[in-house]
Amino acid sequence: MKQQEVAVTVDSVVLCSTNKHFKVLLIKRKSEPFKDEWALPGGFIEESETLEEAAIRELHEETGVKVSSMEQVKAFGAPGRDPRGRTISIAFISRIYCEEKLNPGDDAIDAKWFDWDKLPKLAFDHAKIIEAAKNYL
Repeated sequence: MKQQEVAVTVDSVVLCSTNKHFKVLLIKRKSEPFKDEWALPGGFIEESETLEEAAIRELHEETGVKVSSMEQVKAFGAPGRDPRGRTISIAFISRIYCEEKLNPGDDAIDAKWFDWDKLPKLAFDHAKIIEAAKNYL
């Protein structure tokens, strides 16, 4: 069997409940692929961290938002989901109760809350990830 290189990433669906409806936290990507497009906060795991630790770290680095824990939703691994190569992403969800102040950084040039029923065009397969999070709830 031919050995293949596979990268593992995490993506976070962070929901904020305001006026009895949900908003989703998105970042605008600083770099290719999908430069200047909206996406979920996330990125590659580091060798010494758990999947949940990676999700929490990436969320904080890209948005300034700190959470203490997240729930794993589903894995996404369709070939071609990331133009950089075969990438499997583990999606996480976190619910917070207010729109926290955002401080975009690392791979993000902007971060913003969007009504989850009025999302912009999203990078990668992030629309599918948000749908899975909706179903998870």
